[in-house]
Amino acid sequence: MTAQKPILVAMSGGVDSSTAAALLKAQECEAIGVTLKLANPGSPGEGRRGCCGVAGADVARRAASVIGIPFYALDYVEFFEETVVDYFCRAYLAGRTPNPCVECNRAVKFGRLLDFADSLGAAGVATGHYARLCRDRRTGRYLLKKGLDAAKDQSYFLYSLSQEQLSRAMFPLGEMTKEETRKRAKSFGLAVHDRPASQDVCFVADGDYRRFLAERFSESLQPGPIVNTRGDVLGEHSGVAFYTVGQRKGLGIAAAEALYVLAVQPALRTVVVGARKELMLSRLRVTNMNWIAFERPEGPLNVTVKVRYRQPEVPALVAPDGDGCAEVAFQAPQAAVASGQSAVFYDGDTVLGGGIVE
Repeated sequence: MTAQKPILVAMSGGVDSSTAAALLKAQECEAIGVTLKLANPGSPGEGRRGCCGVAGADVARRAASVIGIPFYALDYVEFFEETVVDYFCRAYLAGRTPNPCVECNRAVKFGRLLDFADSLGAAGVATGHYARLCRDRRTGRYLLKKGLDAAKDQSYFLYSLSQEQLSRAMFPLGEMTKEETRKRAKSFGLAVHDRPASQDVCFVADGDYRRFLAERFSESLQPGPIVNTRGDVLGEHSGVAFYTVGQRKGLGIAAAEALYVLAVQPALRTVVVGARKELMLSRLRVTNMNWIAFERPEGPLNVTVKVRYRQPEVPALVAPDGDGCAEVAFQAPQAAVASGQSAVFYDGDTVLGGGIVE
């Protein structure tokens, strides 16, 4: 993406996005700071440590003033509720484990915000993600790569972006470590240089998604049985949305061996538990595939795959089977893979694509 036109910088009030804006300004890019209001003050969805609260917008505004760039605050509360929060809640109520950051990046930061960029005649949107972009000279496709800082790499959350979105994205921190970012922020005179990192789910104020769901859907959270794989009732749960595959704590069951959630069955209001060995999975199906490195692979690919952000990549064979789906065979069985999570495929530091575990 050329930087001859202005670049919108999505500013949350954190050190990463503030430094990204300052770096662009230092490179003589015409940067414009933008903060997105994603929750009403005092609502259950107003993240106090995240990027959608009023306090975060005020911090971002001050950072933009120090940097010396224009600043906008946009009210996206209704759109965010419809596209991210409702998706998050529906997934848990259906017994799935969603990743709202993936949907927010696709629909909000590189969706709705790009529309606003068009209205200003801006070239695209920059964020504080630790990821990199390049262009494949042979195919002309935009490639998404891991951030240089392996501990902070956020390419996992960006796999769902289209070629059009990637062509208009900028990640100024992709070649930096978190420590370098804080040092640069301090050198720019940004007060946020030592601000703590935000939580993963920004719209859940205290990080307690169970409380968040209970406040919104109390009538949908009905108790039911906790059973083993033979169907024996071992206890009672307070609502299937409070349980995720792989969960060990909070089951309230006395047993000779550790028990884990194996499956969540909303239609039956049932949670199935078992031993760790019963969690192991050799194959899975992925839907809603988005390929980045190519339009669609011609055949099976040997890849590494990540099914949780904090989980290391593991070797697997992925085979597209049409209709935007793929079959994944792990080289070694994996534990606690839950439906609704994102499976992201890599070739070295390049994101090949990804989808939703079905």
